Amino acid sequence: MRARPQLCEALLFALALQTGVCYGIKWLALSKTPAALALNQTQHCKQLEGLVSAQVQLCRSNLELMRTVVHAAREATKACRRAFSDMRWNCSSIELAPNYLLDLERGTRESAFVYALSAAAISHAIARACTTGDLPGCSCGPVPGEPPGPGNRWGGCADNLSYGLLMGAKFSDAPMKVKKTGSQANKLMRLHNSEVGRQALRASLEMKCKCHGVSGSCSIRTCWKGLQELRDVAADLKTRYLSATKVVHRPMGTRKHLVPKDLDIRPVKDSELVYLQSSPDFCMKNEKVGSHGTQDRQCNKTSHGSDSCDLMCCGRGYNPYTDRVVERCHCKYHWCCYVTCRRCERTVERYVCK
Repeated sequence: MRARPQLCEALLFALALQTGVCYGIKWLALSKTPAALALNQTQHCKQLEGLVSAQVQLCRSNLELMRTVVHAAREATKACRRAFSDMRWNCSSIELAPNYLLDLERGTRESAFVYALSAAAISHAIARACTTGDLPGCSCGPVPGEPPGPGNRWGGCADNLSYGLLMGAKFSDAPMKVKKTGSQANKLMRLHNSEVGRQALRASLEMKCKCHGVSGSCSIRTCWKGLQELRDVAADLKTRYLSATKVVHRPMGTRKHLVPKDLDIRPVKDSELVYLQSSPDFCMKNEKVGSHGTQDRQCNKTSHGSDSCDLMCCGRGYNPYTDRVVERCHCKYHWCCYVTCRRCERTVERYVCK
């Protein structure tokens, strides 16, 4: 006797929740940590939401690090929402941490992005905290061995990327090292995508300089190695998300590996995001698959990109409405040294999906 479709969907939903696919990103619930929690005693670690036992142990042994980890969770959430604000899937479900929907519970393209971004975010935050002196266990990054170029000299305080990568990986990868957390294929996918995120962070390290000289002549520049902003790393990872590769878990030699589903003649590239399960189109609301739908989402009537009313609204059409915007106008500079402005009001037309 064939099972009813509703029963099948319910069984799949329950199975997905039991596999613990998203254990590795439950720590993003730290973004909700109340400011009143001091985080200066080891017993506070058990009060933090979304941590597995290995992360609680890391918290106890590296208590001074936890404020930075909380900051990383908040920055990852903001960066994801910003990066996908113009897409049907707008990363709103990241704010449900640690109780995600199936868009992040399963091995989807969306979860691949969030794993990569969260791994990059925690290493980014730690590397920056070393530079600002917020962490007693680290300081500025090393001075590069190569010359900085004509008219430049190494100085300043470099972001300590190596320490950030070391401690960030220990924390964000800890859930994937636990034996009973889902299938081997899911573990390999999560670890691979986390490493892609750290690789994107490494690629964002660039030379930054400050000018010195008489009257701003910039005859000498002091330079250091600094990371780009997390939003820039997120933009890089979004590009990789759009070209992510669907993989399967199959034997290659004596062990099983992730290989491209349609091009299994080659191994997975270290630079590409991978996913195991296809996602819905996110047009209609269906929480069983983690889709919020796009009804009432704002769209851009003149755009030809993903935020266009045609794409965002999935062909259902859109409704116009008017909005009043108050902004500064007629600004004047006064010597010396302030600016005065008037407040102007204008009416703009906006559009939301049906």
